[in-house]
Amino acid sequence: MAGVPMDQRDGWIWMDGALVPWKDAKVHVLTHGLHYASAVFEGERAYGGEVFKLREHTNRLIASAKWLDFTIPYSADEIDDATRQVLAANNLTDAYLRPIAWRGSEEISVPALNNSVHLAISAWVWPSYYSLADKLKGIRMTWAQWKRPSPETIPSAAKASGLYMICTLSKHAAMNAGFADALMLDYRGFVAEATSANVFFVKGNEVHTPLPDCFLNGITRLTVIDLARARGYKVVERHIRPEELAGFDECFLTGSAAEITPVSEIGEYRFTPGSACETLIGAFADAVQPKRAAAE
Repeated sequence: MAGVPMDQRDGWIWMDGALVPWKDAKVHVLTHGLHYASAVFEGERAYGGEVFKLREHTNRLIASAKWLDFTIPYSADEIDDATRQVLAANNLTDAYLRPIAWRGSEEISVPALNNSVHLAISAWVWPSYYSLADKLKGIRMTWAQWKRPSPETIPSAAKASGLYMICTLSKHAAMNAGFADALMLDYRGFVAEATSANVFFVKGNEVHTPLPDCFLNGITRLTVIDLARARGYKVVERHIRPEELAGFDECFLTGSAAEITPVSEIGEYRFTPGSACETLIGAFADAVQPKRAAAE
């Protein structure tokens, strides 16, 4: 399906309680979520037919909606079941999934108390960004112009569509300059995250990662913290100043789409993906594919 526009693919999307043909999953141009960003979503991956940490993703979707002052009209059990229906209907075992909830088109103004809330879940094949060999070369990153805002100005704990506007701008600028991604600072000047992934730094037996007090505390981030601690690494969550990057040996990103992606360059700073990256990539692969790990 490479090169086929997302709205022209074949398959099934679960939308408002039923599976509908992919091309029929549409919304009106006056949908509130389109105009005022009243939408929340998740990025999930299925491995071997099972969505990794599905309930955690579903719970965050529901919580994100509450942060945006609306309630998804389905229970966590119903959302989980719908997610599995989507995988089965599309005959997928290894896939990326995108649940999204949004306010509808009954009214089109800033207040939307009378607007209905909709939910759709789609799935498609989205392989890992890089092979293991390519991953261990590390990606090149630059610095983003935009900063993650203060939690007093945005609902930073929500995975909300509007919060990704500056991520798109930063990613475009990085790609246009020949880089794979950009690292964002927060409103105080501390290291925050990449445009759609959390960031980690390694020095010896210590793994340092920014404190997620104004950006999303990723589910993959939390998984990697547990994996690192289980393998004897000391994990330190703290505020990190940009100039501290000179003292780290390895760097990597984490996220449902990125999984674990080593970094070789951020602006003027250089890193060499090594044993920590390789160990955690392997540990993550075993964690998301437990049947494969058991067989080995």
